[in-house]
This record gives sequence, structure tokens and C-alpha cells, in this order.
Amino acid sequence: MKLGIYEKFIHSNISLPVKMDMAHQAGFEFMDIAIDETPELMDRLDWPLIERSKLQNAAANSGVPIFGIVLSAHRKYPLGSASYEIRQKAGEILEKAINFAYDIGARVIQIAGYYVFYEEPSRSAENWFLEGLRQGVGLASEAGIMLGLENMDGRDITSICKARQIVDEIASPWLQLYPDLGNLAANGLDLRSELVVGRGHFVGIHLKDARLGEFRRVPFGDGIVPFTEAFRILNESGYRGPFLLEMWGEGWLDSIGTITEARHWITDCMIESGLIPGFQDAGVKN
Repeated sequence: MKLGIYEKFIHSNISLPVKMDMAHQAGFEFMDIAIDETPELMDRLDWPLIERSKLQNAAANSGVPIFGIVLSAHRKYPLGSASYEIRQKAGEILEKAINFAYDIGARVIQIAGYYVFYEEPSRSAENWFLEGLRQGVGLASEAGIMLGLENMDGRDITSICKARQIVDEIASPWLQLYPDLGNLAANGLDLRSELVVGRGHFVGIHLKDARLGEFRRVPFGDGIVPFTEAFRILNESGYRGPFLLEMWGEGWLDSIGTITEARHWITDCMIESGLIPGFQDAGVKN
């Protein structure tokens, strides 16, 4: 069982290779990187092969491989948009992300469960989303890249139950679930019933704290997410996959100290739940 970190947990003005070194120092075993709607992160999709190779080498040298890509660029260019041009752009982004993941050695692309985000949804938004997702699954299967559908805030795919329905409908081994415990809690959903519905389909678990209706930037331990209970349920179900700590670190003065503290806090919850024995928490790596 591996514990990883989202790159945005570390300040955005720090380069990816340095972030990986910091993650290693703090005891993390992998990293998920971001492709959001900002030009600087969208540009990663157009990196030449030499830049992609440099990133893969940096990951190897740090000892913190890139497990997944958090693809939130679809907020601006949604698969379910009423605009044909935007849907085409969304499909192009997904195809580029699959190729990028293949080149840098990432295994999973997280798909945000928004039909649309900034625009009002049309009656066809869900159908267009499903059509674009099917096309993406076809491309991902050819590349051997897993797509993981995440339950989100908002009005679309807000639960594991809804995400599981889509996974069952598309019925491909290359589309599974990458759930977010914080989003479940912030949406007021029952943790046990949601995790039971997704059993056997999780490619990873996003760990972030939250409050009811407050989905982001809640420090670990200050929210309502029952982490120990969640880990106990996952342990009972036989889950042994990766966990990813998700947070946004723009305000941290001591990034290594902050992410190390968060890792210890989560690890303590895992030990209390029986998910892992205490001796497995090795502390900060030298």
C-alpha cells in the first residue's frame, strides 16, 4: 500500500523535480501531477518528447514516480458542453493527456465528474459527456492507461454511486473509480454505503478534509471527514491500492514540514483503523 501526494500540496512556484525531492524527504512514495485550465499547466500537454523524458528521469532520480494525472482542464473545456467546438477541444485535451501519461510513465488519469462547469448544462450535457468519455476510454485502452472517474462538487457526478453507474454503462476495464473522500463528506453522503458501492473498482483514493459544502483548503483534522472509519471500511473490503493526499499549498511557509505533518496525521489514522500496522510508518526519509 502506497501513500502519495498531489503536486499542488507544494507551492506552485517550485519546479516539479524539486517537488518530487521534497515529497521523497517527507516520506511519500508517488506523486499525482496536475493538468488544469491554466496556460502554464495546459502547456505540459504540448511538451516535446525531450521534456517528457526529463520529467520521467527526474521522477526516477527522486524515487517518487508519477502515478497519475489530475486532469481538471475539462472544467474550462468540458466534454458535455453545448458547444461542438468546445467538445472537440475537450476530446483533444483528453487524447493529449493520454499520450502525455504514456510518455512520462503515469498509470492513471483522473477524470473530473463534471458534465459542464462554468456553463449552464443542457439536456444533452450528460449524453455528450458519456460520448466523449467513451471515445477517451477507447484511446486509453490502446495506450494501456487507466481512466479514474472522480466524484466532485457541483451538480453532476457527486457520488460514487453515480460514478459507478457510468463505469458499469461504459463497461471497460480501462475506466474505473478514483473517489474523493472529502467530496463525499462535503456533499453530505453516507461514507459506508458509498464505499461499498465502489468496491472492486477503485484505482486510488483521494484523501482531503472538508466541511459540509466546503470542498477545498480545509486542513487535515479540521474538517468532518471520518478518515479512521473510512480506512476501516476499506480495510474490511480488502482494498490495498494507493492513497493520495490532496491539498493546495500556496500559503505554506514550510512546505516540507507541512506535508510531513499531514502524512504523519493520515498514517496515524491508518494505524488506528487497522489498515496498516504501526511499524510501517517509517517517518521522514533521509
